[in-house]
Formats: sequence, C-alpha cells, structure tokens
Amino acid sequence: MSLRKQTPSDFLKQIIGRPVVVKLNSGVDYRGVLACLDGYMNIALEQTEEYVNGQLKNKYGDAFIRGNNGNSSFLILSHHKRNLLLTIG
Repeated sequence: MSLRKQTPSDFLKQIIGRPVVVKLNSGVDYRGVLACLDGYMNIALEQTEEYVNGQLKNKYGDAFIRGNNGNSSFLILSHHKRNLLLTIG
C-alpha cells in the first residue's frame, strides 16, 4: 500500500460538505458543515453551533469565520471515517 502525500489544499477540498469543528485560539469552537472557504481562509459553515468552554452557547443557520485578520489562528477538524486536522496560522 502506498501513501500519497496530501497538500492542505487537497485536504480542504475533500472535506467541503462534511461536518467539521473550527477551533479558534480564543477557545471558541464552531461545529457545522463546511460550505466553502477561500484563499484567505475565510470559512463558511452551515448548521453551525457555537461552543464556549465545551458548552453550547448559540446555534446559527450559517456562519462566516474571517480567516485573514493576522491575529488569530484556528484548527479545522473533520468528522468522517478518521479524524483529520489542519492547523492554520
């Protein structure tokens, strides 16, 4: 069995339409379905839930997380057959 190296771009293309968790440095987690993202790492989620310290705080139909503010980084975790992660920032 040969393993193919995967770029971050490949990974992100594969998880569009899948449930993900976006973890911000602030400690806030957003859980939802990854709708799209762009080259600036702006993220759009559908069916989004906001968690603070592990507790559900809000539910949103759609959410937009700005990726290019220079001050924060985030982690994307995908919920499918196995956990995959990508750290941005």
